[in-house]
Amino acid sequence: MAKYSKDDILRIVQEENVAYIRLIFTDLLGTIKNVEIPRSQLEKALDNKMMFDGSSIEGFVRIEESDMYLYPDLDTFVIYPWGNENAKVAGLVCDIHNPDGAPFEGDPRSILKRVLREAEEMGYTSFNVGTEPEFFLFKTDENGEPTLNLNDKGGYFDLAPMDLGENCRRDIVLTLDQIGFEVEASHHEVAPGQHEIDFKYANAVTTADNIQSFKLVVKNVARRYGLHATFMPKPLFGVNGSGMHCHMSLFRGNENVFYDETDELGLSETARYFLAGILKHARSFTAITNPLVNSYKRLVPGYEAPCYVAWSPKNRSPLVRVPASRGLSTRIEVRSPDPAANPYLALAVMLKAGLDGIKNKLPLPNHTDRNIYIMDEQERRDAGIDNLPENLEVALIELQNNPVMVEALGEHALSHFVEAKEIEWDMFRTNVHPWEREQYMNLY
Repeated sequence: MAKYSKDDILRIVQEENVAYIRLIFTDLLGTIKNVEIPRSQLEKALDNKMMFDGSSIEGFVRIEESDMYLYPDLDTFVIYPWGNENAKVAGLVCDIHNPDGAPFEGDPRSILKRVLREAEEMGYTSFNVGTEPEFFLFKTDENGEPTLNLNDKGGYFDLAPMDLGENCRRDIVLTLDQIGFEVEASHHEVAPGQHEIDFKYANAVTTADNIQSFKLVVKNVARRYGLHATFMPKPLFGVNGSGMHCHMSLFRGNENVFYDETDELGLSETARYFLAGILKHARSFTAITNPLVNSYKRLVPGYEAPCYVAWSPKNRSPLVRVPASRGLSTRIEVRSPDPAANPYLALAVMLKAGLDGIKNKLPLPNHTDRNIYIMDEQERRDAGIDNLPENLEVALIELQNNPVMVEALGEHALSHFVEAKEIEWDMFRTNVHPWEREQYMNLY
């Protein structure tokens, strides 16, 4: 059932003195974009007649085919709490459409919806996802630019005075609550300056929308405290990086199809097939779930991030964990994604991988209860445990060579994504980094 109608939004905007509305969308690389319109143009936008120049957006279209339309999703309407009483600002998340009315094949939100339709055709009415995005808070300088100075020396679950980011984090939670989030927990993470805020699971599209709104709120509130919030996966050497663990389950109506009370682990045959698909395609979807050169500095042993393709009902060293909750809460937790990922694309490729497992009834490898980090290479090989890609270049090759992932993204999104990321990798590969000068300038 729809949350808002067109008339509802027009009325609320008038009653609440909303002066501007942000029409929000996400580019192929996961960056949040918006076209801000005055209230006088809202009705036009709600009629799907608001045009913008797609040629200026990363991964969209060429200049000769630039006209694109924003189709607002009415149920995403929100009034932001950082306007003033006489000029409030609201937001609407939008899908991107071509002039002929068809969904734009390079729109990440539409790509996720397309894979969800495939799930629906298989009889699954909902793909529910809960995420755990982590971030760092750094102090800013006199010009408002981020420094490498952390604002606390706290550790996992620490309180003030060790956790000096506590007030900022609490304000973030209050702001999220004001715009309709159901925050379940917030706490200091393992590394100094690192934080996590968990909000309630939802269907995949809503969860992806929420991740983008979450990032917007975190960055805006942090700025008020003279801090810079970053979702960069590994901003500091020698400490844990930031992940975005994804808890996933499939439903048919009110039934969680991942649960089977007669199974030893409480997992249905469908859950096992889905999990097998995740493991089979993990190396190939990593370029999407871990899209930066920097992402692969996190996926290394020693910092609790998964770098091995395996699963376990208990320990946290493999790629996939099965949390203890059963019944309607039965789910799998994919631990490799990081918060720099485009959430729409990340959820699309992981869902596609799981559906492929179901379609082809892929066999699930044996689970491992050992700490994979202390296993040597031969032990891992004997156990059939593969590594995730060691860098972005390898991940891109894996992505392009996997027909299932190619189909999930579509040719347009795949080609533009790979082109942008190959440029990123080449810039990194050919640059001379401070570490090289520190190591070699005097020695040679």
